[in-house]
Amino acid sequence: MKKGLVIPLCLAVLSTPAFDKAVQAASPKGNNIHNSNVQAVKAETKYVNVDANSSLLLRTKPSTSATKLDGLKKGTAVLVYAVSDGWAKVKAGTKTGYVSAKYLSSTKPGRTAKTTSTTKTTTKYVNVDKGSHLLLRSKASTSGSRLASLPRGEKVTVYSTSGSWAKVKAGNKTGYVHASYLVNKAPDSSVAKASSLSITTTKYVNVDKGSHLLLRSKASTSGSLLASLPRGEKVTVYSTSGSWAKVKAGNKTGYVHASYLVNKDPDSSTKASSSPKTTTKYVNVDKGSHLLLRSKASISGSRLASLPRGEKVTVYSTSGSWAKVKAGNKTGYVHASYLVNKAPDSSAAKASPSSKTTTKYVNVDKGSHLLLRSKASTSGSRLASLPRGEKVTVYSSSGPWVKVKAGSKTGYVLASYLASADPDASTEKESTSNNHNSSDKTPVSTVTKYTTANLNLRKGASTSTGVIEVLDKGTAVKVYSENDGWAKVEIGGKTGYVSTKYLTSTAKKPNGKITTIHHPYDLSLDEFANIEMKVSPQTDTNKRYIRSDAIKLTSKTTGVVQHGSWNVRDGAGTKNHEVGETLKEGTKVTILSTVKGDEGYPWYQISYNKAWKKATNNEVKYYLNPANFISDPVRSLQFLKLTTTANLSAAEVNQKILAGKGILSGKASTFLTAAKQNGVNEIYLIAHALLETGNGTSQLANGVQYNGKTVYNMYGIGANDGNPIQNGAAYAYHQGWTTPEAAIIGGAKFINSNYLGVGQDTLYKMRWNPDSAATNGYASHQYATDIGWAYKQVNEIYNLYNLLDHYGMTLEVPSYR
Repeated sequence: MKKGLVIPLCLAVLSTPAFDKAVQAASPKGNNIHNSNVQAVKAETKYVNVDANSSLLLRTKPSTSATKLDGLKKGTAVLVYAVSDGWAKVKAGTKTGYVSAKYLSSTKPGRTAKTTSTTKTTTKYVNVDKGSHLLLRSKASTSGSRLASLPRGEKVTVYSTSGSWAKVKAGNKTGYVHASYLVNKAPDSSVAKASSLSITTTKYVNVDKGSHLLLRSKASTSGSLLASLPRGEKVTVYSTSGSWAKVKAGNKTGYVHASYLVNKDPDSSTKASSSPKTTTKYVNVDKGSHLLLRSKASISGSRLASLPRGEKVTVYSTSGSWAKVKAGNKTGYVHASYLVNKAPDSSAAKASPSSKTTTKYVNVDKGSHLLLRSKASTSGSRLASLPRGEKVTVYSSSGPWVKVKAGSKTGYVLASYLASADPDASTEKESTSNNHNSSDKTPVSTVTKYTTANLNLRKGASTSTGVIEVLDKGTAVKVYSENDGWAKVEIGGKTGYVSTKYLTSTAKKPNGKITTIHHPYDLSLDEFANIEMKVSPQTDTNKRYIRSDAIKLTSKTTGVVQHGSWNVRDGAGTKNHEVGETLKEGTKVTILSTVKGDEGYPWYQISYNKAWKKATNNEVKYYLNPANFISDPVRSLQFLKLTTTANLSAAEVNQKILAGKGILSGKASTFLTAAKQNGVNEIYLIAHALLETGNGTSQLANGVQYNGKTVYNMYGIGANDGNPIQNGAAYAYHQGWTTPEAAIIGGAKFINSNYLGVGQDTLYKMRWNPDSAATNGYASHQYATDIGWAYKQVNEIYNLYNLLDHYGMTLEVPSYR
């Protein structure tokens, strides 16, 4: 009767998936245990071997979450039935359950043995920061209960070390501590004052400007924040373990990511030393212009002063395009390209810092123009748009830029678009009429992605950095790079960082009503591509390949061309198009990837020292073909007919687009009126105004006094000389734009008359002008040489549409034979 009651009871209460099946084990009274994963053992007696004053928990099943049946003292005899996955099924007294097998011993532990009868021990000392303590835990895990808190210098007896944990005795308590905090000598003895290691190194924090590196209490992102270390902060490094370094910064000691530490101050070249070597230079800007002195080496730095032409400055250092200078009693940063060794208006330098000048000619594609800028950068304001064949006087060159005089204006252009001879000496010159050329843009490899939630755009790749703005769900951003869960992106001229987990490659479908019309052309894609190839279209793609035996490797990712000249192709293999250029022996290249060519031979995808490259016929045909873009809710916007209105709701535009946009806030009705009166798409007008006014904050947008009247300019029209504010104000004055509303409506009329009204009323037609190609058989009046120009212009328009729920959209899609 007892057997019939006891055995089913044990099975019902104690059976688990780990002990359900199989082997015959010598369990008492005929109780069979069957499990193919169980270590079948002959029932034997073992003893509990835990520390004195500790207990081994007997549980209802082999899990630390199971109910506790009893606590077994050191030396308790148990009968072991089976062992599986570190657990033993045992009987202790009248209770049967599960215990951790590692705490069972075949011999009964002696009363005098502290750990085991043959344990070899060592003496060590606790080495934590002053004022800190090392936790002694009940088991080798942070989930172990706290037995004691050991101060710096505490002497302990070490029994054993396993992984990162050490079993120690401190006073009368035995437990586990992190082994990395134990050293052989007392940390405050004469031989170890600062740390357990006598060797330390000095390093510097290297994060992005404006970002900070977090100092934590332990080598984990779960550690509490002790301090936020700025770029260039000097730290003492005690040790490095994995990706973490133990450092001292100021009076605090903690842990930082070692990858953000470097041997040299990252900004050492821009910092003035205690005894800096200085030089004297002079500001060389156009007469009537000024050079801005900023608080840091960036156009985002605050303005400290406005330095006139000829201003004498003391130069402390130069880094990249910026110079650290002192002007009067103020110290800051200016663009180094505007500093010269002699006063620009002295007898030795009347026209420019160099007395030698040369004459050259603008050499861009027919119908294109070269932008003359106020400074040697694409961020310089546009002074003029120079047509092909324009004669210029060259004063000096710096990197890819040259300082030139064109007519009465002096500024900067890209040297690669100047030639020694007039490219069209026998033809009539074109007039200056186009401000939409992209010839001076330096391409950057980017991809477009879209936000999947309302997302913070941050100043650095960390949640501890400041928020630049909040991006709406579905916003299109240009992604430059992705690293450690953060993406560096650009939107609306602002660059920052967002979390990569909230980005997708798929755009949200539009909310509004879309009408598509097709415009047929008596022209095939092949014919159109052949026409375009005659005007040397350009591309910034990195899809350029060369056979691997053409390259001698200098590292895993770099090499030089060897054995003569080699063709470059737009794909891997000789069946792909040659791009019309060869690389000569000695040319340095960067290897992006290795690809098996169509003939089975390895090819390298390469990037070399040439930003813009001649496009191939296949590449041109890709961008010409509307079928490649019409199904994409974003890229299809290059076909948006900019002379049709979107029938927007003024209330929705004010609430979702113009709210918080300075002088433009609440002006939706005016934009809608301007669009209707002048036949211009409202979204295009608003996008243009937001860009030119800095979201409604520019001086011209908020009113400028001119001839006793306050005038407004919302699209930057006429603001294109050495003094854009005054020239933009002068244009507004002559147009009678004495209210913001007049400027919005009058500017829309200018845009339609000078650009859209001439027939090129989609971004696609601005770039390719298919009407001219079909009618005349040649390319003319194209806004850019970049084959991807129209493709790249649509993000901002898409982002504005994305904010709205109610709108109409008309797409005019070309159709070719």
